[in-house]
Amino acid sequence: MTIHDQQCYTAEGESFNFGALRGRVLLIVNVASRCGFTPQLRELERLYRRYRQHGFMVIGFPCNQFGRQSPESARDFCTLSARDYQVSFPLMEKVRVNGRDTHPLFIELKRQAPGLLGTGVIKWNFTKFLVGRDGRVIRRFSPRDGEDALRIAIEPALDEV
Repeated sequence: MTIHDQQCYTAEGESFNFGALRGRVLLIVNVASRCGFTPQLRELERLYRRYRQHGFMVIGFPCNQFGRQSPESARDFCTLSARDYQVSFPLMEKVRVNGRDTHPLFIELKRQAPGLLGTGVIKWNFTKFLVGRDGRVIRRFSPRDGEDALRIAIEPALDEV
């Protein structure tokens, strides 16, 4: 399976067609509401607004696996993100990114872009995966990587045909 073949659902429980995103550059992020990195939602929104007309999309997946820092429902996460961080990019269903119940999308992302020393584990909230127009992961970013590091990678990805 590729990234574009993945079955996902929105925070409202509606099917989300990743196949329709072929030809776009994606930034897929596991997000949380009560994490020290949560203010990155503002940065992600700025990137989304800056590049969306060029075929770029940020997609956030709430995850409560790290310090129970996102205990609310996916819907409540959407409300909080829109209210506190003006998030308008798509927010999806709540997922697990590690362990036996890992969402298949994150299995594929980690397979294509393992972490430090080849580990398949996501270590914290706000791990980011930049996916090219062809559906292949270009790069994995740590939670500490912010807007500047992302922009430097996004711009060449958008130039790829």
